[in-house]
Amino acid sequence: MKYYYLMLLASVCTVTVKAQDIHLSGTVTSMGLPVENINIQLPALKKLVKSDSKGHYYFKNLPKGEWLIVFSGIGYQNRKLKLNLNQDTAVFDLEMINLSSELDEVVVTGVNRATQLRKNPVPIAVLNKSAMNQNMNTNLIDAIVKGIPGVSAVTTGPNVSKPFIRGLGYNRVLTLYDGLRQEGQQWGDEHGIEVDEYGIARVEVIKGPASLTYGSDALAGVINMIPDVAKTEIAMLKGDFTSNYQTNNGMYGASLGLSYTTDHWKFSARATSKAAHSYYNKIDRYVYGTAFKEQNLSASAVLDQSGFYSKTAITFYNNLMEIPDGSRDSITRRFTMQTLDEGDDIKSRPVVGEQSLRKYSINPLHQHIQHFRLYNSSRLKFRNSELQWLIGRQQSVRREFNHPTAPDQAGLYVVLNTINYDIKYNLPDFSGFESTIGINGMYQTNRSKSATDFPIPDYNLFDIGAFYFIKKTIDKIDISGGVRIDRRNTYWNNFYVGNNPETGFGMQVTAQTPNSNLQFPSFDKNYYGLSGSLGLTYNLSKKVVIKANIARGYRAPNITEIGSNGLDPGAHIVYLGNRNFKPEFNLQQDLGTIAYLKDLDISLEVFNNHIQNYIYQSRLTDENGNPVVIVPGNLTYQYQQSKARLYGTEFSVNLHPSSLKWLSLNNSIAYVTGINQNSELLRLHGRDARYLPFIPPLQIRSELKLTAQKQSGLLDKPFIKMDVAITSAQHKFYALDNTETFTSGYTLFNAGIGSAIMGKSGKRIAEIFFQAENIFNIAYQSHLNRLKYFEYYQSSPNGRSGIYNMGRNFSFKLVLPF
Repeated sequence: MKYYYLMLLASVCTVTVKAQDIHLSGTVTSMGLPVENINIQLPALKKLVKSDSKGHYYFKNLPKGEWLIVFSGIGYQNRKLKLNLNQDTAVFDLEMINLSSELDEVVVTGVNRATQLRKNPVPIAVLNKSAMNQNMNTNLIDAIVKGIPGVSAVTTGPNVSKPFIRGLGYNRVLTLYDGLRQEGQQWGDEHGIEVDEYGIARVEVIKGPASLTYGSDALAGVINMIPDVAKTEIAMLKGDFTSNYQTNNGMYGASLGLSYTTDHWKFSARATSKAAHSYYNKIDRYVYGTAFKEQNLSASAVLDQSGFYSKTAITFYNNLMEIPDGSRDSITRRFTMQTLDEGDDIKSRPVVGEQSLRKYSINPLHQHIQHFRLYNSSRLKFRNSELQWLIGRQQSVRREFNHPTAPDQAGLYVVLNTINYDIKYNLPDFSGFESTIGINGMYQTNRSKSATDFPIPDYNLFDIGAFYFIKKTIDKIDISGGVRIDRRNTYWNNFYVGNNPETGFGMQVTAQTPNSNLQFPSFDKNYYGLSGSLGLTYNLSKKVVIKANIARGYRAPNITEIGSNGLDPGAHIVYLGNRNFKPEFNLQQDLGTIAYLKDLDISLEVFNNHIQNYIYQSRLTDENGNPVVIVPGNLTYQYQQSKARLYGTEFSVNLHPSSLKWLSLNNSIAYVTGINQNSELLRLHGRDARYLPFIPPLQIRSELKLTAQKQSGLLDKPFIKMDVAITSAQHKFYALDNTETFTSGYTLFNAGIGSAIMGKSGKRIAEIFFQAENIFNIAYQSHLNRLKYFEYYQSSPNGRSGIYNMGRNFSFKLVLPF
């Protein structure tokens, strides 16, 4: 009997093992070609694999039954299907739908629920890492400018680019890191975006007011920079190493990313380092004061269980960046350096040696920017609804060293601390309506430390706003909209400055200090904003939609606009604010159509934007028309406020013949005009005051790309591309008091090649890219390049004024996945 029971038990175990020993395999393709790195998941069984370089995937030891299988990957439409596994071996092949020929891409920026691109009436553009790798960039904003029409940037050297959307920038463009507001003294010309470009997997750009979701500062739009997330098989460590070298300024970059996945957890980490010496152009030669060194660290942990998702992440950004001032020898036009504080004479400064222009060490006049970020983003799903929250803590430390006789003494030293909060509740659907309510805002403090210059006061800020959003689909029409109300409080106490008797520099003092000066009288004010939007999309067909949207945006004045009264050393500008400024409000109308046809994609967007209480900078002059000089060697700007109107269009045609899959021709045009509607200025100064500052001229881009459709030896889908970027002359500029000047047009030719490298096992072992920019070494000045105005002389021997943009540049990039 004992032997009989043992035999029976062995039989049951054998049957059980047999029942669990089903193998599932298949091939994932798109347009007849294998697709790598597609996630194939069996959620109920908690199993995940990826397709290999030949599109193959494989599961083993699966139980019998009917199971949900999910296929997903960047650039492809998600597919969910039911599989009935009842045989020992099962084969299931799947054709993925490429989103380049569909309108169903899911985006999350600027909307309150994940939504399909075709259903969102707001103009949205998406840029993935593959596209960013195929362009030469010195920072992330440069990559966005080259990849998305309608986005431009104000630059101060190669490492500082501030995004502009349709002619509006600074605090009117809200930049996000993984959905968290980027807060880092973004009011200054020379204050860039503190983000690791190598760690960003995807960028989503909203063009137009997004105050409904984010409140103040999203008047022009939103740029959401989404970092890499772990996408590995369970219990396997994976990563990538990226190396980049650029010849013009000797820039080298290296970035190492690691990821690890368990049943419910995903872990990621990245470390990046970049450095460059001064950049070169044939007019200025090496531009003194444009070297930089940058380091980044980041890590994240994601918990993903049934009904609950939570991500906690931490980042640290550290950047040493030189401060150019444009001083030169009047005859040779070679750059000179400041060596004195007291008694400094522009005409007597020593010439910078050639060796100093190509060194990687940072000169004494530089900025030191540090940014720390810690945040948690979570989602909790209920039966018919979902709760989302995001809580973040940021600290931005900015030091600008501008004293050559005391190199360790910061001229500007400010510490900005910010706590962000964002809570949303996606209500249960009713009668086809999807709705969301939410509340978000921030608490912020800014404090000056041991500095000598104080352009802004020590201030406190508290922001809170609540909104309601709703959308519904009626046959071929998708309608969405909402309303929001905001309140912002900004206040500061009396701020006194005086002279340090030991150094002779300025310093912060108390009211009781002898000879103290009240630089910032106390201030306490509330700003209120009512914003909203209403839009619809009409689906002419599965491939063609028409979109229309009207939105009201709101922006409270930032700290420098209302409170500034002093020198910003990094910009070499004395800013003067106005405590009586009102909030900006705009009303923008957007109309567009998108068609993804068999052989081409067409997109047309037109916009009209009216702004009340528009705030802008204007150079300050005296009653005789001469520039006001408060601090010798530095310009003086005063903020103004008036009505304004901006209008324009973006048009793109991307040709990809189905019969010539190896060919693509992408073309885009972006145009915007900004009109200053200050009737008094127009009456007194006419055309000089007619246009707004910082408006980019007409831009045309065209790219021809040839991509092999099959593997050739070790090369997988190698490509070659050529592109031309045409920028017209800017005749429509804010000429009053020479705040801006005419900018000549220019045409830049660029080219690149690249390929994936396959190993003998068929696994991808590397990606290589070689790119050339400004091939013909054109000497040009971008209209939004602030270095264009770094000039101390009325005329020069070569007839050139200001500093020119970078000349010819070659880039080598290597990506090693492992």
